[in-house]
Amino acid sequence: MKPITRRSLVTLAMLAAVGGAGAQGVQGVQERTIKFGHLNNPDHPTSLGVRKFAEIVAAKSGGKIKVQEFASSQLGNELQQQAALQGGVQEMLVASTTSLNGIVKEFGLLDFPFLFANAKQADAMVDGPLGKALAAKLPEKGVMVLGFFDLGFRNVTNSKRPILKGSDLEGLKLRVIPNPVFLETFKTFNANPLPMPFAELYGALENKAVDGQENPFAVIASSKFYEVQKYVSGTNHVYATNPIQISKRFWDRLSPVEQKILQEAAIEAQNWQRVVSREVSSKALGELTAKGMVYNDVPPAELARMRAAVKPVHDKFAAAYDPAIVTLFKSELERVSKL
Repeated sequence: MKPITRRSLVTLAMLAAVGGAGAQGVQGVQERTIKFGHLNNPDHPTSLGVRKFAEIVAAKSGGKIKVQEFASSQLGNELQQQAALQGGVQEMLVASTTSLNGIVKEFGLLDFPFLFANAKQADAMVDGPLGKALAAKLPEKGVMVLGFFDLGFRNVTNSKRPILKGSDLEGLKLRVIPNPVFLETFKTFNANPLPMPFAELYGALENKAVDGQENPFAVIASSKFYEVQKYVSGTNHVYATNPIQISKRFWDRLSPVEQKILQEAAIEAQNWQRVVSREVSSKALGELTAKGMVYNDVPPAELARMRAAVKPVHDKFAAAYDPAIVTLFKSELERVSKL
């Protein structure tokens, strides 16, 4: 038998410490099931991100914490799920900033039209000081944000004509998310924007209650809007990011170990989902045209005119927001615009 050396004693102590930490981690985790809702179909990148989150949580919790996905608005529309989150009835939600805009109006800054030239700029905005400042306003409202999934640039589809310039939107009945910034943006171009829950949109397009809508390419493809729309135009008017939300009531019932698991899993899933979402988006436009939709770019000069036309929308809403947040927003916008 070999003598026990100082080195072997140190090794044994390290192994004991690691084992103790592991045991302590398991002790801090209870059997739980998390209801995680969203609006998109099961083949959409949002759903893929939720499932990746579930996979990471299961691995980190030793299978004790299970995440149950509810896709396709199964738990209600966006605002209903937001209310359920605040009340502690539903544990998690990933949806647009629209619902959060209803409880912390400064989230409307992220919905301002024509802010970003690319996804890198949008990521830097939500991952940086502005995203953190906005998220810090939520806990007192019953919600927390653990990260931001990618949804992508929103583009207009309709059944009437290509959108080659702002004036082509005139008179079109367009479904928009129930959001004051979106309503004002499309009113600027004399469109007729109609707020409507996403779950009702396909039927409204099919029966011609609305002429068109606006969403990222991946949503348009996943939702099969090519069956009820003819034209898709690369307006890229808003970059949509989807906050990963969790009920504050539920969060407060978690142990520090469980909170750490969910926060780490959210960031890991976020980083994975952003890559996948952008890959899917780049392929989705090809799918739309293959299905018979007619695509057009908007000429850069026309996009510049549209950007100038919505400047009063920025000014109007910024005037009603927390001045400190608006100042931060402007400085962050200048920073990320260089990326």
